Amino acid sequence: MTAEAKGYWLVTAVVTDPAAFQGYTEVAGPVIAAAGGRPIARGEVFEVVEGTSPGRPFVIEFPSYQAAKDCFASDGYQAAVALRDGAATFDIVIVQGVPATGQ
Repeated sequence: MTAEAKGYWLVTAVVTDPAAFQGYTEVAGPVIAAAGGRPIARGEVFEVVEGTSPGRPFVIEFPSYQAAKDCFASDGYQAAVALRDGAATFDIVIVQGVPATGQ
């Protein structure tokens, strides 16, 4: 039996106004959690060992690829995106994880 593959947001964030960015986090956090999303890496400590990365990396895990896509497209999350305008820029890639295999 194969379990459904999880979905992930791979995020690189450049925060330019931490105070204004707080509004985004206050709205986005509950929206992401309600969609089953949870941060699994927040990039407090990281090192770019190849290539370039202008910002801080995050990884958010969702129960499925579709859940990750639906959360991003949701009205609630898009309202949060509007709150970070001028406070941060994000690169977000939504990716399907490797399907888990079960017995």
